[in-house]
Amino acid sequence: MIYLDSAATVPVRREVLEAMWPALTQDFGNPSSHHTVGEAASRALEYARGKAAGVLGCRPGEIVFTSGGTEANNLAVKGIALARPRGRHLVTSAVEHPSVQEAAEYLERFHGFRTTRIPVDGTGTVDLAALEAALTAETTLCSVMYANNEVGTVQPVAEIGRLCKAAGVPFHVDAVQAAGWLPLDVAGLGADALSLSGHKLGAPKGSGLLYLAGRLPLEPLVHGGGQERGRRSGTENVAGAVGTATALALAEAERAEAAPRLARYRDDLVRQVLDALPEAVLTGHPQDRLPGSASFCFPGTSGEAVLLELERRGIVCSSGSACHAGSDEPSAVLLAMGIDPAVAQTAVRLTLPASVQEAEVALAARSVVAAVRQVQALIR
Repeated sequence: MIYLDSAATVPVRREVLEAMWPALTQDFGNPSSHHTVGEAASRALEYARGKAAGVLGCRPGEIVFTSGGTEANNLAVKGIALARPRGRHLVTSAVEHPSVQEAAEYLERFHGFRTTRIPVDGTGTVDLAALEAALTAETTLCSVMYANNEVGTVQPVAEIGRLCKAAGVPFHVDAVQAAGWLPLDVAGLGADALSLSGHKLGAPKGSGLLYLAGRLPLEPLVHGGGQERGRRSGTENVAGAVGTATALALAEAERAEAAPRLARYRDDLVRQVLDALPEAVLTGHPQDRLPGSASFCFPGTSGEAVLLELERRGIVCSSGSACHAGSDEPSAVLLAMGIDPAVAQTAVRLTLPASVQEAEVALAARSVVAAVRQVQALIR
């Protein structure tokens, strides 16, 4: 099997398991307990906080550990908006992850907010002029993802950050897909809040974090014990925090080598597929995309049939976001990019893990071509 669905998840790294083991065994205490076992757990938690802060270029106290990217996005969007309602106006894009889109919808339904969803062009890139025009004295928060989970398009987040700063609007970045592949320095991005997920990096599922600038007020989603400096109550998942911070630091250390290598593999894969299947459509930005992300539509086929044929050939990939797997509806991201609904139903996404070998990518490219031709023959 060749696994090419790293945008959904990747295996837990051995180094991460080894780092987590003491927090699961000898330092197993509740970090809020005032005895030696609890204090050992507290030290492990603060070690993880400092390690993550080092990658993001922020203070350790600005790191809030969460159960993953979805919670981090909800905490940022709802927490900042409810603590600082201003004009109860949100700005986001038409291609955000459901955890941002639906958090905004919640604020609309129950708290009287309105949301401006900025359109994207055919590559999935946000319209900067429209975004700048949308930022007003009434705007409470702007939330735009760094890189798209379905088509891999990288947004001009540093420019968006500058526009938000000029308008005095807090800026949240969903960086779940960008971690390990793109720079995460929060000052350089102009981010006031930034979300990450551990399991995209080699930590276990159910762990993640939110960077929150110290000056920003936040209304917590979970109330109770006042953990995480009152921003996220509940006994902390110390092992998960250690795992997420370790995976993040490892990915950042390897980024300079891994990102350009995977970009080469990706470009070879795209070229081979488009050369052999001229009717195929590469979705997302042709250059400004994640290094390991190659997404296509194959008009006249069924995306689900192509995926089944690929798996039969030993290639595991997907049609898009794992969060909407099994849905009969075409991708909202592809529709926002202006792709016909019938064509959007033929989407196939291949996202390369850092461990992939060049020969495996070459085999995957040949397999995609063969699978599409097989499905085309059956449909005809």
